[in-house]
Amino acid sequence: MPPSPFRFFVPAVAALLLAACGGQEQTAGAAATPAADTVTRNNVTEPQSLDPHQITGVPEINVVRDLLEGLVETDEKGAVVPAAAESWQSADNKVWTFKLREGLKWSNGEPFTAEDFVYSWRRLADPKTASQYATYLQTAKIENIDEILTGKKPPETLGVKAVDPQTLQVTLTAAVPYFPQMLYHAATKPVHRTTVEKHGAKWTQPENFVGNGPYVMKKWVVNERIELAKNPQYRDAANVKIDNVVFLPVGSQTDDVARYEAGEIDITDALPPEMYTKLQEKYPQELKRSPYLCTYYLEINHQKTPFDDVRVRKALSLALDRETIAAKVLGRGEEPAYNLTRTGTAGFVPYTPEWSRLDQASRAAEAKKLLAEAGYSESNPLTFNFLYNTSEQHKKIAVAAASMWQQALGFVKVNLENQEWKTYLDNRRSGNYQIARASWCGDYNEPSTFLNTLQSANSSNRAFYKNAAYDALLAKTLQPGVGVKERAALYTQAEAQIDKDSAVIPVYGYVNSRLVKPRIGGYSTEDVLNELPSKRLFIRQ
Repeated sequence: MPPSPFRFFVPAVAALLLAACGGQEQTAGAAATPAADTVTRNNVTEPQSLDPHQITGVPEINVVRDLLEGLVETDEKGAVVPAAAESWQSADNKVWTFKLREGLKWSNGEPFTAEDFVYSWRRLADPKTASQYATYLQTAKIENIDEILTGKKPPETLGVKAVDPQTLQVTLTAAVPYFPQMLYHAATKPVHRTTVEKHGAKWTQPENFVGNGPYVMKKWVVNERIELAKNPQYRDAANVKIDNVVFLPVGSQTDDVARYEAGEIDITDALPPEMYTKLQEKYPQELKRSPYLCTYYLEINHQKTPFDDVRVRKALSLALDRETIAAKVLGRGEEPAYNLTRTGTAGFVPYTPEWSRLDQASRAAEAKKLLAEAGYSESNPLTFNFLYNTSEQHKKIAVAAASMWQQALGFVKVNLENQEWKTYLDNRRSGNYQIARASWCGDYNEPSTFLNTLQSANSSNRAFYKNAAYDALLAKTLQPGVGVKERAALYTQAEAQIDKDSAVIPVYGYVNSRLVKPRIGGYSTEDVLNELPSKRLFIRQ
């Protein structure tokens, strides 16, 4: 059972903005000052898993990115570049052929071949694996994935085969021009069959782990640290400059900064909003800010009363002051969001809702009318739970949202419910929530990475939103003859449908801001995907 919700009754959002919230969360155990050959990174929380077919969150992907390598990876500007595959081609965007590099090896010295990708993708698709990202192969339109996910065909029928040890062929049911871009994502990375089948769920433990990435698992102390060491079998080991990488699960942003200043952390995570200006003044060369293809939104459970009523969903969307959250609750350059797709995504033309042109007072007035029509009043207040995971920032946003709704609408009572990362994820997946804070970061730089998450059958659709018209719009984007401009228009229409239904409530578009020690080189501020593989980094002499 989830922990009992605790409640906040906030009289005014102004009080929130005047009083900074101190970090009260438990943090990781003390870490030693980083050694000369080591980079220490804050990863915010304990990973749910390090199996690429069992993860969905950024903290997990951060570590897996160092341990496993896919067919392609991204460079310092976010462009797709060859990785395990040295080249790829397709004459029709439906049948893709990838040529693997010669001499690839697993970390235990065994040869790495195309058959390893075949096994891994079949495992991802297999209903027995129960991967939350199985439908990633569905959105990629890989042959037979629909029938495999419904149990009508076995995983062995998936449209992927090893033509020879160095050649992988993938067959799609539709022309997907951006298919190679999708293949740097963690879900498509390979796993070592013998290790997985021998050790089961424990295959990711340090003593069992076998990978093909630049690093291998050295040590994993739960809720304290994960230590990686350079993999001498890695194909490009000569260009991996950092010998050891440490990931710490420091959940408090203020503690993160304190440990950075104490010399215990080389790269922080996101910076505390209330400290941002002072940190910018104090560390002008160390504070790194960059755009980030990630949208923070409120996930609404369409299966739960009262949110099965579009009037209630729309009222909360109207009454939420995104501008204040972006500028004052955060204030690090975040942008108010009115689309699920992050503005700046390649090939995306944003939709502008008519109501977004209204001032906040007019939006609130319209929201009150909608709630009254839905039957809510002072004598029958709208009451619901708001779920968020442990984080100073998420707490501040939740408190601000609750205050905004209570001030603007009057007859609203919000119970704020805080849960640790793993419990929070489990409850969202099972639908055991009413409204939850959520975010989606692009799996690749194309609008479908955001919009596909709300397709009726998509396993990432934790809002349980179902709309045949919306599904049809996305299906049209991959029909024969659809060009770049027509596809972009369809994406804009899909955003209009999300807004019409208030399927989710976009809040703001992320920026990425971190403190990075001067001794660390190779940190890029140009990668909109916010990929930061440790293999890019080096120690300045």
